Amino acid sequence: MSTSLETATQPEQLRRVVIEPLTRVEGHGKVTLLLDQHDRVQQARLHIVEFRGFEKFIQGRPYWELPVLVQRLCGICPVSHHLAAAKACDQLVGAERLTPTAEKVRRLMHFGQVLQSHALHFFHLSSPDLLFGFDDPVTHRNIVGLIHDHPDIARRGVLLRKYGQEVIRITCGKRIHGTGALPGGVNKSLSNAERDLLRTDIGQIVRWAQDAVTLIRHILSADAERNWRFGTVQANALSLVRGDGALELYDGVLRACDALGNPIFDQADCHDYATLIREQIKPWTYMKFPFIAALGPDSGWYRVGPLARIGNCDHIDTPLAEQERIALLEVDHGRAVQALMANHWARMIELLHCAESIERLLDDPDIGGSDLLREGKRQGTGIGVIEAPRGTLFHHYEVGDDGLVRRANLIVSTTHNNQVMNESIREVARVYLDGNRLTEPLLNRIEIAIRAYDPCLSCATHALGKMPLEIELLDADGNVRQRMRKRASGDVEAELPLADNDVLEPVDGRVP
Repeated sequence: MSTSLETATQPEQLRRVVIEPLTRVEGHGKVTLLLDQHDRVQQARLHIVEFRGFEKFIQGRPYWELPVLVQRLCGICPVSHHLAAAKACDQLVGAERLTPTAEKVRRLMHFGQVLQSHALHFFHLSSPDLLFGFDDPVTHRNIVGLIHDHPDIARRGVLLRKYGQEVIRITCGKRIHGTGALPGGVNKSLSNAERDLLRTDIGQIVRWAQDAVTLIRHILSADAERNWRFGTVQANALSLVRGDGALELYDGVLRACDALGNPIFDQADCHDYATLIREQIKPWTYMKFPFIAALGPDSGWYRVGPLARIGNCDHIDTPLAEQERIALLEVDHGRAVQALMANHWARMIELLHCAESIERLLDDPDIGGSDLLREGKRQGTGIGVIEAPRGTLFHHYEVGDDGLVRRANLIVSTTHNNQVMNESIREVARVYLDGNRLTEPLLNRIEIAIRAYDPCLSCATHALGKMPLEIELLDADGNVRQRMRKRASGDVEAELPLADNDVLEPVDGRVP
């Protein structure tokens, strides 16, 4: 599954082009391209250049703080981390099953999270490329251009996200970084007034979600030849599914399929994830590279997220979304589930599923119940797995008898997608950039490929081992005279003072 752009030969003879910062994504990252004298792309890499370290600094904290603490990883998908941590803590307090009210309030909270996140990404971050075209001037290809040319679409995006945020506020206490989920349950149910408030607009939200699916289907079908090929690579897929194979966002079992839809493993217990998935590190990025252990690092990488979930599940239990799932699978005899741009279509199908699920839960009497918490015999290990908007999210905690965290491991959605994102940008570079003079629209194609995965780069950053270190010596005018690097491996590299006309520009495509 590797590509010819993975490793560059004689990097000192290559020209380095950097796309930094990546735009219209959450978090900080960059892409480096290494080109030879004929503008042939020899290497293309996605680098994550910020460091967070949540796995380390939550060590020593009491486990009951985790659902509130770890959601600070992100301001876009905090509810996903909040719930994954809460699910792990359920096991720590011995709550084998939640009360019906607690589980349904959490599900409602999660559907609101996925709905608002999908709306934000599609309408605000990706729609300028999709509606205006890849070659549209950069001064127009943005959210301001969208508001000017398509005010109704922009408005619906804002209101869809606002509704999802209201669901979060009511179930979680705040729109961002709330406190609704506790170890063993939740701290509140919904009052009749809160249910009536959410019922007021849910019919309109479902209709707008249907319109969003129709919109993306028409956009992709208008240039199907390009859209089904653009940045597309064949990849395995990982997701949760329900016991009967249905699409499942809150709870379930693990299923992995190859690019042809054949199962690699199925109905796997989430507690066995460490035997199913391994993680690899590379010196040029803070983000790890997970792979399916049985296949190895070269062929075991995979995608997660909306397209993986839609391709992996057997059905969706809400009728409108199920119709749209079938329509997507009928495109190109089901092969569209490998198309990079079909991520947007799958994302809107999930947005519709969330709207339908919210409508159904608001009519469930359990959502207003008073039985909120469960507990049992304390455990030392808790593993919480959930389908975040961007894909499968793992939170694994080991806790001592004193209730303090001894060890933590997080595998977030964007980390799972690390290798497939790199493969997609290499494919785009091979087709569109290789041998051509680089322009902004061509470089934008690299960003479009990355945006299709809706990466949350801040969530995905952590390092293993020693932190890299770089020291620069500047003269009185601010010019770099000498640089010393300590790599993550521990190796130290020193660069001699520069001549007056030299420019210090590393060309090895790596970041310290």
